[in-house]
Amino acid sequence: MAFDVKAKINEVCEKLKNDDKLLEKFNKQPVKLLEELIGADLPDDKIEPLIDGIKAKLSLEKLGGLAGGLFGKKK
Repeated sequence: MAFDVKAKINEVCEKLKNDDKLLEKFNKQPVKLLEELIGADLPDDKIEPLIDGIKAKLSLEKLGGLAGGLFGKKK
């Protein structure tokens, strides 16, 4: 199964950001949820980097939102 890893990370992050229940499930069982979303049972050496990428992207976006709130322009 070949797919664009970056595109898949972006796709999954969008789903997780828009659905608190999915995000909660991802935090508890990331492998299971990711395999459900992708629709494939991937080997650990393939799925772990995806999980790490998703967690990193979600963390960066959260930090970006916090920084924007702290350093945003005053009205």
